[in-house]
Amino acid sequence: MDLIDALRSRRSIKQLEGDVSDADLRELIELATWAPNHRMTEPWRFTILRGAARDRFGALGAEILGRDSNLTGEAREIALRREAGKALRAPVIVAVSTRTDADPVIAEEDFAATAAAVQNMLLAAPARGYGAMWRTGDLAHRSETKAFLGLDPSDRIVAFVYVGKPVDSAPAPRPREVEGVIRRLD
Repeated sequence: MDLIDALRSRRSIKQLEGDVSDADLRELIELATWAPNHRMTEPWRFTILRGAARDRFGALGAEILGRDSNLTGEAREIALRREAGKALRAPVIVAVSTRTDADPVIAEEDFAATAAAVQNMLLAAPARGYGAMWRTGDLAHRSETKAFLGLDPSDRIVAFVYVGKPVDSAPAPRPREVEGVIRRLD
């Protein structure tokens, strides 16, 4: 598949299974680090969650939801189970984070570079027979999550990339309206 086809066919795959070899995972991360990075700070960090770590991560999500939620009874139990189960949607989760520089311009560039690294992972995964999905949500902004992942409190979580073998085929592409997002200045 050429690059143009890869860009047009990339889809978030929501249900993933199987295993991801250490070699393939290392390659996906290595390809991520080829992302453009203006000041060559290489700010990205990749924390791999497998096995019981996913269970603990799901339990953390449920614990945070339980503290913050006003739900009670059966609705609460269903919400907590659903939250805990999110970590099990794939055999591997890669938490992608970036350091936060004291200079706000560098910090912004580093965040953008790390987002580009995530896109590289998402584009590379299908080339190795994997599906992938980029998620963030409330957990990406929580100090408890950073502590769980062993990150510095000032680090920012850019993505939780779920990786595995697709259970179903990728959804069909949705049409893009390009003219509506272009402004021309002459």
